[in-house]
Amino acid sequence: MAEKIIYAISDSLGETAEAVARATASQYDKEQIEIVRIPYIDSESQIDEIVDDAKRGHHVICHTIVSESLRKYLHEKVAEYKIPAVDIMGPVLDAVGTVATTKPRMTAGMVHKLDQEYFKKVEAIEFAVKYDDGKNPSGFEKADVVIIGVSRTSKTPLSMFLAYKKIKAANLPLVPEVPLPEELFKIPAKKIVGLIIDPFKLNNIRSERLRAIGLEDEANYASIERIQAELEYAKAIMRRLHCQVLDVSNKSIEETASLVMQLIDKNRASEGK
Repeated sequence: MAEKIIYAISDSLGETAEAVARATASQYDKEQIEIVRIPYIDSESQIDEIVDDAKRGHHVICHTIVSESLRKYLHEKVAEYKIPAVDIMGPVLDAVGTVATTKPRMTAGMVHKLDQEYFKKVEAIEFAVKYDDGKNPSGFEKADVVIIGVSRTSKTPLSMFLAYKKIKAANLPLVPEVPLPEELFKIPAKKIVGLIIDPFKLNNIRSERLRAIGLEDEANYASIERIQAELEYAKAIMRRLHCQVLDVSNKSIEETASLVMQLIDKNRASEGK
């Protein structure tokens, strides 16, 4: 089966077009569909090249081009060659224009103005990925917060949520059989947050996880005895560290993140930052 391409093009970063293209392609899991993002389109010649390739390979174009002249040119070209194309932003702009009292800016990249706050968010996201799951403890010293807890206490989702709030979060799973990195004991206790959870709730979470990947519920990972042993080990480590402990049994990621951010704000205030 020939591979098909969705060209996600934009006169800005193209993240929105790519996200829509990927969401669409995921609905065709038996097809080979490649997403090619082409950002910063600023000339008709670039559009010509994309259109020519789409025409030859019977590919699809989706775009978030804001420039009126480039949008018009692209619409004319895809119509001329009967290329399947979707203008993601145009219809929404038109719809809002019927009720808005002002004209749109028609300026590319307004969603992602590359200001200082945007860079901080990107940096925090990259940090969370790099220092996820304890794979690089050297990042603990540079983190705003280090999250510890047993497996499936939502350490990674919490780290990513905090990253979108421009907070650099590293996390470490606590496993009795795995030695703790020495870096954990070199950072201030106030910078560490331990997550605990009701053992029976964790049993349900782990059992669901095992079923999702085709393993038996009876696996040691999900046994209540194993979970209770892990939690006792984790609590002992947290007492040893004298860190803040949060029970996430009945909390959403957002609720837990709010508590962590309050703790970080308190720490920053005490340091005069």
